[in-house]
Amino acid sequence: MSARDLLRVSDLRFNAMAATLSRDEWASPSLCDAWSNHEVLAHLVIGYRTGVGVLTTEMVRHGGSFDRANTALARALARSRGAGELLDDFAVLVTRPRGLGRVFPPRLLLGDHITHELDILFALDRRPAIPPDAVIAVLDTQVAVPNPFVPAFRNSRGLRLRATDVDWAHGERGPVVEGRAVDLVSVLGSRPLRLAHLNGDGVALLASRISPRQTRRAG
Repeated sequence: MSARDLLRVSDLRFNAMAATLSRDEWASPSLCDAWSNHEVLAHLVIGYRTGVGVLTTEMVRHGGSFDRANTALARALARSRGAGELLDDFAVLVTRPRGLGRVFPPRLLLGDHITHELDILFALDRRPAIPPDAVIAVLDTQVAVPNPFVPAFRNSRGLRLRATDVDWAHGERGPVVEGRAVDLVSVLGSRPLRLAHLNGDGVALLASRISPRQTRRAG
């Protein structure tokens, strides 16, 4: 399956799962600092339809900061569109992306989208049901390709990473970090909540690389 096809299948699966969330769950805070789950969903929609011009204009309004522009766009869209409406928008955009969604590498988008799915699910204490092939594809990309939205490449350097529930490993030298694949994805994306679910002599080093600022930026 191509990266674009894997992204599409994963996004449609996410959309079906997300339709089961309640109003209160959408209003709850996500693991992405200062964003509600509703705002995370709005961010995913924005990523599939916003052009460079809109993003540039918003950055100018916020002193050149991508982070503040990103947050402002997500919050504005969440205020104007309910979660159900955003899910309808997302379902259409998955197959007909516009703007940056058409040109941004699908393997990086997959990592961004699954990281945000975990932001929602882990914050709600829900167990993810993401297929192993999608999680492995994310991990393969995270440790090999810098992603401007998810700082996993930097966080993984010099570590030996081992998934305990799927056939995936990375690195031949350095301290070891092991755990479920979804927990590795989340923590490598600078979400500290799942650190307690990882084991190995490299966990302390990985924890030292994670900061609240990184969590705000990842998205």
